[in-house]
Formats: sequence, structure tokens, C-alpha cells
Amino acid sequence: MSNWPNCYGGAWTLAESTLRRGVGLHSGLVSEIRLSPSEKAGFHVSWFNDIEPPITLSPTQVSDTQLCTTLRFSNNRRLSTVEHLLAALAGCGITHAEIQSSGEEVPLLDGSALGWVEAIQEAGVVPLKSSPPSPIVLKEPILLTQGGSVITATPAEQLKLVVVIEFPQRAIGKQFFSIVLTPEKFVKEIAPARTFGFLDQVEHLRGAGLIKGAGLENALVCDGDSWLNPPLRFPNEPVRHKLLDLLGDLALVGFPRAQILVYKGSHRLHTDLAAALFSLT
Repeated sequence: MSNWPNCYGGAWTLAESTLRRGVGLHSGLVSEIRLSPSEKAGFHVSWFNDIEPPITLSPTQVSDTQLCTTLRFSNNRRLSTVEHLLAALAGCGITHAEIQSSGEEVPLLDGSALGWVEAIQEAGVVPLKSSPPSPIVLKEPILLTQGGSVITATPAEQLKLVVVIEFPQRAIGKQFFSIVLTPEKFVKEIAPARTFGFLDQVEHLRGAGLIKGAGLENALVCDGDSWLNPPLRFPNEPVRHKLLDLLGDLALVGFPRAQILVYKGSHRLHTDLAAALFSLT
């Protein structure tokens, strides 16, 4: 295993650049992502063969949250399905990095963050001499709702996450997962959890121009009482993946010192919390 940071309090970047290539979940197009070291705090995106300087990511760039998180920038560029990549960077303890893309969608790889963790491990992780980013410290709780979904953030000494999902399909049902997060726990317990979908929704979503790149090799597919492509990596892999999505969306602002509880979360709810946290910086 790479020498991961033991907590989220420092300043870390990649030792060298690393490249991954793959198909986008929704576009079905092949694209490449190069991850590179940076001396500047945060995550910064640019495009191959583009002379414009990298753009620092923030929740203000969120433009769409239908089945993924899509960012739109002032130069009319967009980048979608960013959540697994950002979760891997932030989850592994990286605080400074540049993301260079060849297209408008991040490759799905195997549907989890594991491929991105492997890319980070391949590049290596090194501490920076610069001061770490100031942690987001809550003075009072945050409560956000959307229909029957709820997300709360309350002050805490370290990042603790509690996620609950509930689906009518018996293969999933109600699942609960709680973790006090560290980079090593992220790599072992969260990063391998894959995205999932439902067989009876595939035709409708593809008709809407979505999930063109999804398949049994990069997504778990639920058919009510069972999975079309077992085995699962964890008995509760779906709720762990929802936690992965949450971390990817929070990476737009940075992990707060907080306990975060999510019931039936979504990218919309996650990014709304990220925006609320961003307003505190």
C-alpha cells in the first residue's frame, strides 16, 4: 500500500503525473484524465491542448446533478461525472492536484474509485512544505432537505459519516453505514464500492441519452430480488457507493470537521451541502 496520510489535516500532492483512459458513463465516449502535482491548494482542471490556465474547482460550478455531478465553467467548458475521481483524490488525502481532461466526461473505469486510487498509488503521494488548507469548522449545525431526503452536518473533531439508503428492491432494501474516515479506511472500505442501477430503468435512461457507457463490467445492475452481475464486493456495497458519491461532491469544497448524516442522499443534496460549507470559507 502507498504511504497514505494518516489523517486529513496536512498538505499533500502527487509525486508525479499519472494517466487513465476509459469510457464515460453517460456519453459513452472515450476520454483521458491526467493527474499531476500542484503547488496550489485545491483541485484545478484544464484541458489537453488548451492554453488557458487551470480552473480551481468549487461548488459554484455545479450545473447539473442528474445521475452524476456536472460542472460548467465560465469558458463554456463542462466536465461531468467528476464524483468518483474527486472522491479518490480527497479520500486519499490529496489536497493539491491538477486534473487535465481530453473531453467533457471523466472515465467511469470499473464504476468505483478503485482505478483512481490505483492511479494515485502509481504516482505516489508526497507531503508539501506549504501550510495545509484551513479546515472548514462549523459553529452550528446545517440541515438541508429535498423531498423525503435529509442531510445534516454538525460540528465534530473529525470527519464522521453516517449514510442510510432505502430502496423497494429487495436486493438492496434499507442499508446503513457509518465510518470515522481516514485515507486508509477510504481506500479499503469505500473506494472499491461500485455504482449501481436498475434493469427496469435501463431502456428509459438510454432513451433519454444517458448511461450510454454503462455495462455489466462497470456497474452493478439490480433486477429486483437479485443482481445480474454478482458477486458484490461488500454485502452493503450500494450504501458504501452512496458514501463515495457524497465524498466526491464534498471534495469540491474540502472535507469539514463535522459529523455528516445523510438519509436517501443525491448529488443535488450533496452539492447543496458543499455550497453551504463553501459559504463558510
